[in-house]
Amino acid sequence: MNVDKIQFGLDTFGDIPRDTNGHTLSEAEALRQVVREAELADQLGIDIFAVGEHHREEYAISAPEVVLAGIATRTERIKLSSAVTVLSSDDPVRVFQRFSTVDALSNGRAQVIIGRGSFTESFPLFGYDLTDYDELFEEKAAMFSEIIKEQPLSWQGNKTQTINNLQIYPRTESGHLDTWEGIGGSPESIIRAARYGFKVMIAIIGGNPERFKPYMELYHRAAAQLNMPEYPIGIHSHGVIAEDDAKAFNIAWNNIKPSFDKIGEQRGWAPFSHERFAGEVQDGSMYVGSPETVARRIANTILTLGIERFDLVYGAGTQSAEERLQTIELYGKVVIPRVRELLKEAQNEH
Repeated sequence: MNVDKIQFGLDTFGDIPRDTNGHTLSEAEALRQVVREAELADQLGIDIFAVGEHHREEYAISAPEVVLAGIATRTERIKLSSAVTVLSSDDPVRVFQRFSTVDALSNGRAQVIIGRGSFTESFPLFGYDLTDYDELFEEKAAMFSEIIKEQPLSWQGNKTQTINNLQIYPRTESGHLDTWEGIGGSPESIIRAARYGFKVMIAIIGGNPERFKPYMELYHRAAAQLNMPEYPIGIHSHGVIAEDDAKAFNIAWNNIKPSFDKIGEQRGWAPFSHERFAGEVQDGSMYVGSPETVARRIANTILTLGIERFDLVYGAGTQSAEERLQTIELYGKVVIPRVRELLKEAQNEH
């Protein structure tokens, strides 16, 4: 493992925060807040800033590439990504065009993470039938894998359009759009990503991260058998960082728990008990605590899974703008350098 090559990102779904007086920001204010957070991440030297796509009242971001285009003009070096772009309910041609545009505006810093998305509101909103859920993504992922070759496209569509030898514009300056597939952990998804030559970002939002190691091994085996590149794998998980463990836990409990419970109510999940939540913080998939606590947990996850990218999902629920900025600042200034130290120490011991 080359410690210097490991990348650290920040992901936001565009949760609408509160101000210092406890008032919920407007959606417009929330979007401007995300731009400010991206600027701070860029100044701190964080590698990637990724924004989600949702079509629900608790999230402000429904057009990630538009937000990224705005961020592109205010930042200099940070990579700009979606997390994820819901390809199933979008047009693969337009997805490429929008991200190649962001790539141009950012001087080659754009990245797209395609996926099914964790919610289904976009399907009726854009006129898609949920009974076609699997077919839509499978066909559009296959189509997108051809589009990113940036050659004249001929495509016979079933759930998509038919195209006869047309070039899609604008092309990227480098001839390559950095493309990942966001995965929840199904073997079929892992194999598909390997088949199409996509990099893999695994969303780990519950349980011990170690249970995902077989999926990572499967990706590398599938890529080798298919004669495709074996790219580094990334994960993303939720977290809160504060001056001490108790403060971070309280912020997470008061904000992430209600957010997860609201989603769980619609999906049949049991509400988070205090004991279960504490278990996720202790050795599950929530990185909550002081900078030292979080750094040690991230380092352990990187070593256990052998990943080369870790994205912290910050700001879940209605955390205040101030709390969100604190997590970003501590992550960039203290946690990331400390993780690198711990990884180098672990390497030297072996």
